[in-house]
Amino acid sequence: MPITYFRIRWPDRSETNCYSPSSVVKEFFTPNSSYEIADFLERARTALNLASERVRAKYGYACSSAMDQLAQLEESARRYADRPGASVKVIEFT
Repeated sequence: MPITYFRIRWPDRSETNCYSPSSVVKEFFTPNSSYEIADFLERARTALNLASERVRAKYGYACSSAMDQLAQLEESARRYADRPGASVKVIEFT
């Protein structure tokens, strides 16, 4: 269950480095691919919840950092609510 970081680019070209406690995020995103905001958030919710549950299975408690990351992504995405078709690009995993 290796920690995985991934870098994304928002529609305004700003970038965010993201955290996951598990490499499961690699099953939901492809580097150098773009996802409409709603699709990106749905994938992020699923991936980060799975990652948190993997932590729970191993250590007996959920990963609050994964949930914090999800909350930050959801908050940032609200900035683009008025932009139909806006997308997030997953740049890379590190």
